[in-house]
Amino acid sequence: MTGQLNLQALLATLNPVLRDGEYVYVLWPHGRPLAPGIEAAVREAEGLTVVLPRETADSLDLPYDFVAAWITLQVHSEPEAVGLTAAVGKVLSDARISCNVLAGFHHDHLLVPAADAPRALEILAELSAASRNQPRPELVLRNETAADRDKILALTAEAFAVSPVSGEPVDGEPLEVEVLRQLFECEEYLPGFSVVAVLGDEVVGHVISTRGWVGDYGLLGLGPIGVTPRLQRHGIGTALMNDTIARANVAGEGGIALLGSPEYYPRFGFVPAASFGVLPPDEAWGDHFQLLPLAVWPGGVHGTFRYAGPLAG
Repeated sequence: MTGQLNLQALLATLNPVLRDGEYVYVLWPHGRPLAPGIEAAVREAEGLTVVLPRETADSLDLPYDFVAAWITLQVHSEPEAVGLTAAVGKVLSDARISCNVLAGFHHDHLLVPAADAPRALEILAELSAASRNQPRPELVLRNETAADRDKILALTAEAFAVSPVSGEPVDGEPLEVEVLRQLFECEEYLPGFSVVAVLGDEVVGHVISTRGWVGDYGLLGLGPIGVTPRLQRHGIGTALMNDTIARANVAGEGGIALLGSPEYYPRFGFVPAASFGVLPPDEAWGDHFQLLPLAVWPGGVHGTFRYAGPLAG
């Protein structure tokens, strides 16, 4: 079979396919006979590295650190083809997905972190579609409706399945899901500030801002904000933030408060709220509690911020 050399044609016909199961890299014990189930092997001066199913490594009591999903690019490339690995590696790297490449006679194979497999497949499909000059679905931002709520809650459960604070998987339903349920029903709910991001027919992101106060002065309290994990770092969260800020300015809001990463939110103009005299409900939040003063911010607003009922704690 003759392989493909043209990079554009290769990218247009990537056809990434996910193998069943999880795979691990193992340094094979010196002198031990090879066991069935090894999928790939690399001989180095330091020893023999093998790739095999995780369950096989467990049954053989072999240690490993990296647990991967195996994606096969079904396109048949010639060994002389230039640029395929670089193009694939770049889009995955831009999405902060690590990738180990194994080249076979017929296909290239990617080993990516198991948790990132759905997002990697989505990114590779987008790369292939772009190479075929197929238009991508347009991201639409609109007001949330009651019909969206089950989808929003499911998205939020997925988005917060790993705690943004500890980095560990959450046991049971994430707290943010119940918070959202209550925010939808509370008196401080603002219909114009519950915004969904829709891609095709899929709700892929959501942000909500509810009424909060410093003394008698009303502000917006933003959060939670969530994006479906496979599409994170695709600009959806940024679009939701920018849309909320634009809506707030049009509505004549004075400012937006939130609890979040001091590394992420300053790009939108947020600063530690205490620098404006607005204190967090919990002093332990420190600089994670942030404020964005808007065009009509009056100055002279001082005191402790009070969130909507479900967030008031």
